[in-house]
Amino acid sequence: MNRVILMGRLTRDPEVRYSQGERSMAIARYTLAVDRRGRRSQDNGEQTADFIPCVAFDRAAEFAEKYFRQGMRVLVSGRIQTGSYVNKDGQRVYTTEVILDDQEFADSKGAASDMSGYQRPAPAERPTPASAIGDGFMNIPDGVEDEGLPFN
Repeated sequence: MNRVILMGRLTRDPEVRYSQGERSMAIARYTLAVDRRGRRSQDNGEQTADFIPCVAFDRAAEFAEKYFRQGMRVLVSGRIQTGSYVNKDGQRVYTTEVILDDQEFADSKGAASDMSGYQRPAPAERPTPASAIGDGFMNIPDGVEDEGLPFN
């Protein structure tokens, strides 16, 4: 099974192009900076990240173009696709990217509108335990570790 789920921040605004032909289709490309959980860099203790190229097609691409901006935290799922091509110097270049099936915002609207680069929202902006989403489920604040949750 080839399935991947990622949560990370956009390194820049999505780049959207349109295919040629009878039915023009939007193709959005963007890169997610995904933190490596639990690993700190040797130099200064900062969190390290992987930069994962993602591709969305058609309506998903148009959605990304309209709503996604640099620094936003998004949740995506799809499949990993590998490929290769020969560049103009005659060297074979190998590629890996995530072809998206689904993408959505990972932060609340308030947190997304007050973002500055890759900074997390201040604690006062996080939902309080008394706040619940309309479906009866409570938001889990950022920074809560999995060990404190009653399930795995």
